[in-house]
Amino acid sequence: MAEKILIIDDDVDTLRLVGLMLQRQGYEIVAASNGAQGLAKAFEERPNLIVLDVMMPDMDGYEVARRLRKNPITQTVPILMFTAKTQLDDKVTGFEVGADDYLTKPTHPTELQVHIKALLARSTPKEKETEETNPAQETNRGYVIGMIAARGGLGVSSLAANLAAGIYTRTHADVILAELTPGHGTLGMDLGVSNRKGLVELLQGTTAEITNEKVAACLAPHVCGIKMLLASEHPRDMILTSQIQNYEALLHRLPNLARFLILDFGNGLPAFAQKILPNCDEYIVVVEGTPGAIQHSKYLIENMTELNIDIKKIHVVLNNRLRSEAQMQLTQVQEKLGHSIAATLTPAPEAFIHATRMQTPVVICQPTNMTAQQMIKIADAILEREKPQQ
Repeated sequence: MAEKILIIDDDVDTLRLVGLMLQRQGYEIVAASNGAQGLAKAFEERPNLIVLDVMMPDMDGYEVARRLRKNPITQTVPILMFTAKTQLDDKVTGFEVGADDYLTKPTHPTELQVHIKALLARSTPKEKETEETNPAQETNRGYVIGMIAARGGLGVSSLAANLAAGIYTRTHADVILAELTPGHGTLGMDLGVSNRKGLVELLQGTTAEITNEKVAACLAPHVCGIKMLLASEHPRDMILTSQIQNYEALLHRLPNLARFLILDFGNGLPAFAQKILPNCDEYIVVVEGTPGAIQHSKYLIENMTELNIDIKKIHVVLNNRLRSEAQMQLTQVQEKLGHSIAATLTPAPEAFIHATRMQTPVVICQPTNMTAQQMIKIADAILEREKPQQ
């Protein structure tokens, strides 16, 4: 993927000429004609480098650089100040506010290209060194919970959201909830979060682009306190599940960013799940008390153990979503499944409907509800199992 350069300049001729020249060199160009627009595009587009003019009417380049350096998204993005201001004091000010390089107009196109290539070359190894070879990050790895079901419609995503919120209310530690199946995203819509492109953006790029900073920028906060990496709801994005190396890079990064990481694998065992599932610290398999769902879940657990997953780390939650005589009793489910049931959730359709309207998990909007209390107990059990890992 081409490196992205943002040009911020109020001179239309500069935007056009410099942009065209850099496009011919193979770079992807984003342009902004004033400081405010430049900041917005920097935070949204997350460029690899910013070419910044100083003399702009609404907000000068010095102020733009200050704000870029204060924002975690752009804190380390190289800034090349490209301006007609030639005085030594101007250059000193530029470096003081965070510029990495300073060029005065006019300059030969070749000189501008050389400076840009040098800045990009210096920033890539530095990022790799600080994020990939820093052993301290490995010691701060978060506790990873993988949630999965044998087939769709068993409530995995809803349970994942409530467990994430429950863990946060108990600990107030950093908690990340990540949907992993593009095209099947539901949490963003249910919880009223507009940024639902995080997972797709990471899977569409290269593995080298999946850095701690990049992943953190793709997380969407929710008012309940958790952060979410959301999958899109567009079915066409399912094709991205083939990006297995990106999934591996993502799972390498996410645990560095929170004490708890809950992964919503959805249903089944696609290739990406088989590859990264063994890296979780524990697993929650969601089961429904019907014969077909139980048999399907039995096969899922067997397949998981074939991936060298310790069966002792697999915890089954019986989710009775609807009040029905067709639902089997706990002892019957355990017998047919061949695995113990760690927790049972009683049907509470009205509570979940209300939670969806409120765009928040049940454990937050109806904490005294019986099902909400049952989910809090599951969260407490996870906290107990996490203690030996600390």
